[in-house]
Amino acid sequence: MLASRYNEVLVVFSLIVAILASYTALDIAGRVSTAQRGARLAWLAGGALAMGTGIWSMHFVGMLAFSLPIELGYDLWLTSASLLIAIASSTFALWLVCQRELPWPRLAMGASLMGAGIAAMHYTGMEAMRMVPGIVYDPAWFALSIVVAVLASGAALWIAFRLRWHSTWVVFSRAGASVAMGCAIVGMHYTGMAASQFPEGSYCGAANSGIDTGWLSILVIMAALSVMATTLIISVLDSRLEQRTASLASALSKANSELMQLALYDNLTKLPNRMLLADRLGQAIEKARREHKVFAVLFIDLDGFKAINDAYGHHLGDLLLVEVTQRIRGSVRGQDTIARLGGDELILLTEIGEPTDAAKIAGKLIETIRQPYSIEHHELFVSASVGIAVYPDDGLAPHELLVNADAAMYHAKEQGRDGYCFFENSMNANAQEQLRLLQDLRHALERDELRLHYQPKLIAPDGPIIGVEALLRWQHPERGLLSPDQFLPLAEKTGLIVPIGNWVLDEACAQIQRWRAAGHTSWNIAVNLSASQFAHAKLIDSVRTALQRHGLEAHNLTLEITESTAMRDADSSLAVLEQLAAMGVGISIDDFGTGYSSLLYLKRLPANELKIDRGFVNELGQGGDDAAIVSAIIALGRTLGLKIVAEGVETPEQQKHLTRLGCNLLQGYLLGRPMPAEQLIECYGETPA
Repeated sequence: MLASRYNEVLVVFSLIVAILASYTALDIAGRVSTAQRGARLAWLAGGALAMGTGIWSMHFVGMLAFSLPIELGYDLWLTSASLLIAIASSTFALWLVCQRELPWPRLAMGASLMGAGIAAMHYTGMEAMRMVPGIVYDPAWFALSIVVAVLASGAALWIAFRLRWHSTWVVFSRAGASVAMGCAIVGMHYTGMAASQFPEGSYCGAANSGIDTGWLSILVIMAALSVMATTLIISVLDSRLEQRTASLASALSKANSELMQLALYDNLTKLPNRMLLADRLGQAIEKARREHKVFAVLFIDLDGFKAINDAYGHHLGDLLLVEVTQRIRGSVRGQDTIARLGGDELILLTEIGEPTDAAKIAGKLIETIRQPYSIEHHELFVSASVGIAVYPDDGLAPHELLVNADAAMYHAKEQGRDGYCFFENSMNANAQEQLRLLQDLRHALERDELRLHYQPKLIAPDGPIIGVEALLRWQHPERGLLSPDQFLPLAEKTGLIVPIGNWVLDEACAQIQRWRAAGHTSWNIAVNLSASQFAHAKLIDSVRTALQRHGLEAHNLTLEITESTAMRDADSSLAVLEQLAAMGVGISIDDFGTGYSSLLYLKRLPANELKIDRGFVNELGQGGDDAAIVSAIIALGRTLGLKIVAEGVETPEQQKHLTRLGCNLLQGYLLGRPMPAEQLIECYGETPA
């Protein structure tokens, strides 16, 4: 037999090529597994080409490392055929490892077919030498090379299948696996070479007509490195693009989720907002209509929430609202919908068997909400007024159900709060009536329908008159003259109270200036400020503008605020009142004795007048404690250097009693009813001499 030998450098290079081919195969397997359907076929074809070329290149580098004492060459067609066999085997291998599962029977069959393909590639490449006489193969070594090919293929398939998904350590895992696979492939090649024997006198039939080994070595090396390098570069670039795409997709998904949260959920309580509630209501109506079921809409409004918000600030009010919603969540079923419309208005959408179920739910909610709250070292109390509308009796559309539940809730408030009411048709009629009145009120200013009446304030016991209190009336074109209690609550609720209050302030200043011009220079005028008007940012500017417009001195104007309004946010109230006092405007604390005043703050308020609430005056002389309370208020006012005004004086007995107790000024029907300016002049306004 001819003696053979190997070039150690090329042997090492063949091992390197085998390792690179293995790494390329593992990386491409990962790309094929994670690619979309269209891109998967492209990666499968490109990967098969790169992997097949790599294995074939390793084989022919090994062939180039082999030499005999004769000139060698390789047949072009058989060499090409061996390359196609390598690519075909690689295609099958990649397809197999990219399946969803790889059970052991399928792995064994795949290893056998791929091993046979690699062996066919190897021995076809050997035949490309066209040795004469033919190569003699040792049966034992030949069989061993087939076994090695099958085992190496099985190991390669199993490793590729396990490492096809991306993970934190996948690069290091693939590197180690590539070394093992490369060694297995090289072991198969050199086992096959060991099976080859060349008889004495043999010569290579492709030495002169085939591919020259020098050119073949350059071709193989360049082809192997180019294909594998290109494939790996594309794979790395695709991986980075995939990561960036995934990162962008994740960011977009997160942004979309946040936008959806902002669009459909309340930012404070995380409850569904009005938009999502409308959708849930629509779904509930469709389900109830389809399955002939009944559900209830509970409109929940917190009693006393505004007072807490004003007294302690919006921060504490928000915390309280969150605590209330958490209690409601814990009191209802998971399938129920709780939504926030805004402010302290909440909606509960719940499926019921009969209306009494809604009553039980409402009662449970009211009891839960009524319990005290401890927030930032403050013990707070609120209650709930609940209106109930039931589908389909109380409405067939979402808007109709909400409007009717709202009407029922207001009826619950009118009945004393801290309770619930079912909707009745009469409530709807009242709600529509209120809506029409509100629409008329919006035009009352521009149509010049508002009027001021003036009630005299007299020095106790019976005069003379030293001033008046301006009281608002509405000359409605159809309903006649309306008193404030018929429309001011609507104005307060809708925000109309601020422009109306500014009109009252301006008209009162104009009227007192007209009286002063007529000679009544000792008169002054008192104007009531609503809570909303007092809290408005432009109050100071409005007062200053009214005084300047009519040339009125500030001390001729007195602003009356209730004790409760002054004490809601005492520090803010103090700052506003000090600015008004600095202008010279008089400050009167109205309805004194009915609120929750603190003497610590009261003595700091720049007030110059206290008005005793008519509730205490009404009971004077009836043997109760009111005389003692009025006496205490008068004593307190004198201690603080304040004038004392008693309102609601209707009987001579009250007049005498209040005068004896020390009141400075009296006001009431006994002394003079509210009247238009012209009538007041007729009764009290003879021009001074």
